[in-house]
Amino acid sequence: MFKKILVICGHPDKESFSGSVCDHYQSWAESAGNEVVRVNIGDLNFDPILHKGYKEIQVLEQDLLDLQDKFRVAEHIVIVYPNWWCTMPALLKGLFDRFWLPDFAFNFNKETKKFEKHLKGKTARVIILSGSYSPFKTWWNFGDFTNEIQYGILEFAGIRTAVTPFGPCDIVDSARREKWLHEVEILGKKGI
Repeated sequence: MFKKILVICGHPDKESFSGSVCDHYQSWAESAGNEVVRVNIGDLNFDPILHKGYKEIQVLEQDLLDLQDKFRVAEHIVIVYPNWWCTMPALLKGLFDRFWLPDFAFNFNKETKKFEKHLKGKTARVIILSGSYSPFKTWWNFGDFTNEIQYGILEFAGIRTAVTPFGPCDIVDSARREKWLHEVEILGKKGI
């Protein structure tokens, strides 16, 4: 069964290893017959800063409105980014701060006192690339660096999410990187 897949390069520079991972996933997903839409976060035009916090919702730029539409249409979302200081790059965090809003991703029902998840039925794969440490060593030393994206953002809105960490990317040889890219190709071919 073919899927509508949204691939997001969460590294500001699409010419990075994160961009290569996105390229491989996209190529193999398309070759398997899936419909893939690609978004490179560095190409988007938006202000990532919440100037008033959530006291006032800033008017969304057209690129953010378009991204919300792409999320609505997608059945599977793939987000690839580097792990910088045990979290996602600031531009990616700013993206979620700005467009992951009530009425789009979730709502709080005042009658039931529960959050309603608006993106149920979708799945996601988050690929996180660690720099100097292995994902296990990062987790061991600093705690789970996947909670924010998996549980605090995507699953909070109802998207069933799997996380695939690779690393340490800064100190491995090209054979190891090729092995990781092969794993990504398998994920792309399966559309998962």
